[in-house]
Amino acid sequence: MSMMALSAGEQVLVIAPHADDETLGAGGTIARFVEYGLQVHVLAIGCGVTGEGERLAEFGAACDALGVTGRAIAWPGVSGRDPAGRARDLVELIEFGAEMSLRALSPAALLIPVHGSFHQDHRAVHQAAIAAARPVGNARPKPRIVLGYAGPEDRTWGSGRSTLNVHVDTTSVWASKEKALGCYISQMRDPSHPRSIERVRAIDTAGGAAIGSELAESFVAYRMAF
Repeated sequence: MSMMALSAGEQVLVIAPHADDETLGAGGTIARFVEYGLQVHVLAIGCGVTGEGERLAEFGAACDALGVTGRAIAWPGVSGRDPAGRARDLVELIEFGAEMSLRALSPAALLIPVHGSFHQDHRAVHQAAIAAARPVGNARPKPRIVLGYAGPEDRTWGSGRSTLNVHVDTTSVWASKEKALGCYISQMRDPSHPRSIERVRAIDTAGGAAIGSELAESFVAYRMAF
């Protein structure tokens, strides 16, 4: 069996502006990739503005819950809190970084923040990832699949929500996503907030309605090459 024409053992790289974005926007799809035998790696650019040590532990626990193979936070210190101010560094990190990058992993699929987020860090990481994944002939392998994921706030306050056109049925792995979300104790909010388990499930329920399933995550397709 394969998922999106990806074969067991192939690499997937997920780029997250902050530790938790990977789970909020694509946690179910990560778990589905793992279910199909793909090796998923998550590169978070920074921890966010508060609780660096706590966020690091939460990130590790969430990745374990999803079955992630490799994980790293590129800029865990103060500099990691301003990716929008380091555009060139971001492109080089994603394209050529030693530990987790397109050159290091040669991933078959790349998941990145969607275009149109209200958050400046998400916009910066999106632009850098698009630049890093640009067609460059035979200079290096490029991901066959590039998808953009939207966070819950992007669905309510941002332009990315209007162009989501790829849907992944995550019904069978919702328990793994819920467990991973629960690891981010410092980041999840009460049920009235977009970043709550209740609202995230509601978003995934709406995604499921688009394809006739109980739950699904939705993406923008930037490259689908088969």
